[in-house]
Amino acid sequence: MGVTTFTQEFPTLIAPSRMFKALIVDSHNLIPKIAPQGIKSIKFVEGDGGAGSIKVTNFAEGGHLKFLKHKIDFLDTENLVCKYTLIEGDVIFDKIEKVVYEVQFLALSNGGCVCKMISEYHAKGDISPTEINEEDIKQGKEKAMGLYKVVEEFLLANPDAYA
Repeated sequence: MGVTTFTQEFPTLIAPSRMFKALIVDSHNLIPKIAPQGIKSIKFVEGDGGAGSIKVTNFAEGGHLKFLKHKIDFLDTENLVCKYTLIEGDVIFDKIEKVVYEVQFLALSNGGCVCKMISEYHAKGDISPTEINEEDIKQGKEKAMGLYKVVEEFLLANPDAYA
């Protein structure tokens, strides 16, 4: 089983603790409200949001995806780090066993932060990492960045939210 790793960074003027709370801790409440055209609902089917919890993201009708299921592997609210695994969904699972994400929010001197995401795509069995469709991965990365932008815009417009 091969692993393909990608790293993305998203700088923002928003404080790291606010971005972490909005994007990680309370995403199940916030994101369906501010992005209903893309996300129908996010619900915990196991746990309360801490490590070991499983949440299902249901996408709006007519989109490329119907749902994704993630397991939260590690959540550090002090150091603003979350590690979670995509364990089920109607995406690239013909060649991929799982996708492991680590998201960290690093403070910048201007009061903002860099949201750093490392994505590890674990290929099934003897499938070579080069057989994984890079276009699907690129699409997923672009959607993640789009979501970060929507949350950033919401927090800029609502300075008291998640303060």
